[in-house]
Amino acid sequence: MALSEKRKASMYKYAKENLKRIPLDVTKEKYQEIKNASEKAGESVNGYIKKAIDDRMNNEQ
Repeated sequence: MALSEKRKASMYKYAKENLKRIPLDVTKEKYQEIKNASEKAGESVNGYIKKAIDDRMNNEQ
């Protein structure tokens, strides 16, 4: 189902006010490793990376 223009505008406004993009460059081989691990864990690549960051931050506190 296509998004309405109103919904798109709402999502864009939310992202602009609440999210910050973090560019991350990895080799194609490293990306494939991450992708394989995320699939094995039943997560998206984005979710897998975010969880790894949270885990590391929690362990360092």
